[in-house]
Amino acid sequence: MKYSKTRKITTSALLIALSFVLMLISKAIPGMPQGGSVTLASMVPLIILSLIFDIKWGLASAFVYSLLEMAIQFYPPPTKTFLYFALVILLDYVFAFACLGLAGGFYRLMGKKIWAIPVSGLIVTTLRYICHILSGILIWGVYAKKGQSVLAYSLIYNGSYMIPNIIITTAVLVILAKFISERVENKI
Repeated sequence: MKYSKTRKITTSALLIALSFVLMLISKAIPGMPQGGSVTLASMVPLIILSLIFDIKWGLASAFVYSLLEMAIQFYPPPTKTFLYFALVILLDYVFAFACLGLAGGFYRLMGKKIWAIPVSGLIVTTLRYICHILSGILIWGVYAKKGQSVLAYSLIYNGSYMIPNIIITTAVLVILAKFISERVENKI
């Protein structure tokens, strides 16, 4: 089914906005000191967007969301060089949210089965977690306690909010899988 660009943009804008509102609602709950918080399934609308449209559109939409997220909750990194500053932006925002834009690709690789919706969500949210782990190792590790490995610090710090987010996102996708599948097939 062919969609007008206006319909794609409108659908994307609504899902990005929903994701953003779910993230903002979660801001009422204190997050982590250097960023990161457990949200009310704020990644689900971005994953749905990726499932509906192609990877290119999903990645572009995730990029737009990453800019919004960065505008609201950017934490200045403890870096001394522009390169490390750029790495924080890439790993904690651009690449981390771009991972969510890949959900549709994984869904299609698994044959567009209903079970592939939560599995795709699990894969892309885990990829996002890996981006944050890498950022923690490369940049944020200066906050590790004396004697603690940077890897352990990054796994624990980022896992404290990403693992609950992965569980919440996957659970919501399990609950909504049949509904999402019907919408994806009908393109909303």
